[in-house]
Amino acid sequence: MRIVSADTGGALLTEDYEPVGLIATAAVLVDKPYRTATLSIVKYGNPFDYDMSGRQAVREEAFLAVELARKVRPDVIHLDSTLGGIEVRKLDGPTIDALTITDRGKEVWKDLAKDLQPLAKKFWEETGIEIIAIGKSSVPVRIAEIYSGIYTAKWAVEYARENGKAIVGLPRYMTVEIRPGKIYGESLDPREGGLFGEIEANTEGIGWEIYPNPLVRRFMVLEVWRE
Repeated sequence: MRIVSADTGGALLTEDYEPVGLIATAAVLVDKPYRTATLSIVKYGNPFDYDMSGRQAVREEAFLAVELARKVRPDVIHLDSTLGGIEVRKLDGPTIDALTITDRGKEVWKDLAKDLQPLAKKFWEETGIEIIAIGKSSVPVRIAEIYSGIYTAKWAVEYARENGKAIVGLPRYMTVEIRPGKIYGESLDPREGGLFGEIEANTEGIGWEIYPNPLVRRFMVLEVWRE
């Protein structure tokens, strides 16, 4: 099975480790043996002007996943929204009201569905490919999350090159290494079977350090500076 998935992760942090805004939405194509991506694309947000309610992230994940899926024609698309694996094209008002999620979650999804249900329905009519709201139980979604962290590291490198320094928070249970010409990332959860990813990047003239976020367990902080 070939699966496209998308997730948003990585945040610009203040010197006090407070999040400013999210950075990277990544979409990936994942094939057997489902440990890394065959192909990945990214859309960078502006962390200084980011809607932290979740609406922006989910909307951008869906559109980016469809963009990649149009090129690679997977069997299915997985989104990072835990709605029991329901097809997004079926998310009308009554269906959302029947979901076992919070009232706030229902209101968010009623807003999102205005854009995402027509997108999913049209894409399904054209290709027969479903967009599934499956959430964190999906391994491809987790791989997309890891890639969002790797692309966050790339963003930090470029930001530090222009501004001198960047402090970013990575997605949960993952770490990165900045290598010559590449950025590598992997899961720190031993139960996940060795999920990892790697992208090309200009890393020349950059120093870096990674360490646990002192305010939030399970999350690592990456500091990058221009040497």
